[in-house]
Amino acid sequence: MQHHKLTDLPHLTQLRHTLHRHPELSGSETDTARRLEAHMQAYSPDQLYTNLGGTGLAAVFNGIEPDGPTVLFRAELDALPITEANEDLHYKSEAEGVSHKCGHDGHMAILSALGSLLHQRRPARGKVVLLYQPAEETGAGAWAVLQDQRFEQEIKPDYVFALHNLPGKPKHQVVVREGVFAAASTGMVVELHGKSSHAAEPENGVNPGQAMAEIILAFNQIVRDKAQFQDLTLLTVIHARLGEVAFGTNPGYATVMATLRSYQPADLQKLKELTQQHVQEIADRHSLRHTIRFVEEFPATVNHSREVQLVRQAAAQLELDVQEAVHPFRWSEDFGHFTARYKGAFFGLGSGETQPQLHHSNYDFPDELIPTGASLFYGIANEILNK
Repeated sequence: MQHHKLTDLPHLTQLRHTLHRHPELSGSETDTARRLEAHMQAYSPDQLYTNLGGTGLAAVFNGIEPDGPTVLFRAELDALPITEANEDLHYKSEAEGVSHKCGHDGHMAILSALGSLLHQRRPARGKVVLLYQPAEETGAGAWAVLQDQRFEQEIKPDYVFALHNLPGKPKHQVVVREGVFAAASTGMVVELHGKSSHAAEPENGVNPGQAMAEIILAFNQIVRDKAQFQDLTLLTVIHARLGEVAFGTNPGYATVMATLRSYQPADLQKLKELTQQHVQEIADRHSLRHTIRFVEEFPATVNHSREVQLVRQAAAQLELDVQEAVHPFRWSEDFGHFTARYKGAFFGLGSGETQPQLHHSNYDFPDELIPTGASLFYGIANEILNK
């Protein structure tokens, strides 16, 4: 495995541990961005954009010749609302109930290591942009960055790339897939409004309990009928609540929440329509007012085949094992907002067969992936900008 030479790997590992110690939740990654900005100064980027789409940060490295494409690489700033269970870590999270259980600390270190490589040797032409994106976990960050006028008008990438570490896969294995790489998903919130009354006089109120139960059953039935969808389509009821805990009250309010998920965008659209039809019908039948809203919307992450080929080439140059994923991944990733607009690819990097899964309380990013990830990114940039 031929890595490009990282002269400051100990500093980058230290950076990862510092980021791990001070995790921040989606949308409030101010200190994380500040730390990265300070670290980035050592690599003399030509431009630094701060507060991109909220707390985002982008560092631009110009090539020797100004003409040429712009290649963007992305990492995520945010951590998760999970209490860390790794008691033996000397860099354990110091934020109560918050920790880097998705490895975004590692992804940020990889991107920073790419900055180190670019500082040592600029591309022949064009430019490379390192984007540290806020709020990936809620699906809001990529969209917010794209709405930032500086992104549209000044950064304007021609190519976009990102990776995610994959527990369960051998360390340093590169996992690629043309077309859909990660599923589309959205949260659905249904609110039912009846009329409360005294529990002794239920006839004077309108209790939405029966409708709530019917909606849950209808939702589960929709995805059981697989014939109406092209590909994997899932619905998980994640929360349901009827009234308050008050034995003297006949409740007048209920809510049902579900996660809708699919590989194909058309299937997700269909699932949204079917669920809404059922809610409308059931609410009307029980004389209830209702509201429906969708939150945390993630598009499917769809890869472009030529850009996947660039990932394969960079991996081959480093003599890394490349695995083609047969099926898309069921989890969602807001990088799909970028690949919907720009040519690009999202790929996986194995983080160990015995590594706890993502979002588990005892997960921890393996530091040895930092040079691998940075070398892959550098290799992709080379393929595009030095040919």
